[in-house]
Amino acid sequence: MKKIDKLVLTSFFGPFLVSFAIALFVLIMQFLWLYIDDMAGKGIGLLILLEVIGYMSISIFPMALPIAVLISSVMVMGNLAERYELSSMKSAGVSLLRIMGSLIIASALIGVFSYVCSDYLSPLANLKFKSRLYDIRKQKPALAIEEGVFNDDFRQFIIRIGDKAKDNETIRDVFIEDQSQLGRLKLNEIMADSGQMFTTKDGRFFVMNLYNGAQYQEPNPTRLRSDGSSGAPFIRLTFQSWTKVWELSEFEMSRTDEDRFKGQRSMQTIKELRQSIDSLYREMDEQRRDMADELLTTLKRLENKPDARKDPIEQERLRQDSILRANRKPGDPPIPEPVMPDLPRQALKRPLTEYAIWAETFEPTYLPRLIQDALVQLRLTKTVVERRSNQIEYRRKEAAKMGYELYAKYSFAIVCVIFLFIGGPMGAIIRKGGFGYPILVSIVFFVTFIMLTILCRKLAEAYILTPFWAAMVPSIVLVPIAAFLTWRALNDTAMFSTDRIDRFALRVRRYLEKRFLGS
Repeated sequence: MKKIDKLVLTSFFGPFLVSFAIALFVLIMQFLWLYIDDMAGKGIGLLILLEVIGYMSISIFPMALPIAVLISSVMVMGNLAERYELSSMKSAGVSLLRIMGSLIIASALIGVFSYVCSDYLSPLANLKFKSRLYDIRKQKPALAIEEGVFNDDFRQFIIRIGDKAKDNETIRDVFIEDQSQLGRLKLNEIMADSGQMFTTKDGRFFVMNLYNGAQYQEPNPTRLRSDGSSGAPFIRLTFQSWTKVWELSEFEMSRTDEDRFKGQRSMQTIKELRQSIDSLYREMDEQRRDMADELLTTLKRLENKPDARKDPIEQERLRQDSILRANRKPGDPPIPEPVMPDLPRQALKRPLTEYAIWAETFEPTYLPRLIQDALVQLRLTKTVVERRSNQIEYRRKEAAKMGYELYAKYSFAIVCVIFLFIGGPMGAIIRKGGFGYPILVSIVFFVTFIMLTILCRKLAEAYILTPFWAAMVPSIVLVPIAAFLTWRALNDTAMFSTDRIDRFALRVRRYLEKRFLGS
């Protein structure tokens, strides 16, 4: 390894680790604010909290690595330029790309590590994090019995204490309503003047020792008397000491089977995402074929000409009609035509001449019933088509989201190298080290990348862009910027010239001095 490579690498890894830690901390705090309401008041232990934060931090490694590369590259090249070490190297005939050679290799390795995190570590970390978060969400809040508040944390028990001493054990004016025997007891309440509450050393039980109180019970009546009264006795029992023990197992966090979360796209590897996308497309093809088969079946059923011999009602009506015609005598009133069944208004408004071509193939007797059947079949077919279309649309949108999740793993790895060619030349141009200008410049480019990422994800979900191009567009947009900055740094030119601005400011200053000071 050349001394120049050793110098650049040793100057790079220190700021990189610090920048990575800062970026990770900021991103963790951002995610914690989203889930703080789910964790607060649940009595979570420190180890469980650290476990959740650890899984969360691993899952956001791919997002923190690019910004760490960007900040550290700006700092390294800015420090070298500020101390004129970069100018000395260039005057010795070493090009900027040669100086950045070790950084290019380091950023490529960081990109490979980002890909490994996205493909292997992040899905596993997301699975652990989401399962632990689900366990925390469904856990009951920590037991907290406050003064003057009715507490129903224990199942079928309501507890209220009037006063609690500073030791959090001695209590006064205690009221307990026992609802565990509602089928047998209409009322079951305990009142005590004082008492003591504590948790056993093993944390398995919560104990209340009450003193100088009474218990009131009223059984549910089994039958009423003749005068309307229940006849159930009201019971009042006094006690000097009374002890109640509750198990705390319902407040313990239970572990959920992690297999139930493995189907989510953020918890799948690249191979699993490809398989899921293929499955979704196969299901969409099957749904389209099923919809076409159902429509063809409906059309074939409508094409069949009805046979009166298969309809017992029509057969009986024709038999009676033939009897009437056979027994009809001259002078009898004409035989009435068949009564048209009730049709929807939209069908009745249409004259039967609209169905002339279709009606010619059937007898006029069957036409009203056929119209009614056709409208019913139309509504049923419309419902089937809408249901199938909704299922296809859901799978199509899910396939787009999974496709974007798949290609975003490559995008976050590629952008680690692109950010090096933005940060390194920018540091050489601005010639400022430390955490001032580098962080400001890095935030501008990183926010641009994140905004493009969010915009392209929405475009992919709206089917405007394919998942591949939606994931790659942010990186593609940054490539010209990186090339422009690298070209500027290679030619030792500033971002923009301020000569004209300085000359204009000088003219304004001279005019003001001449106008107001008379000099």
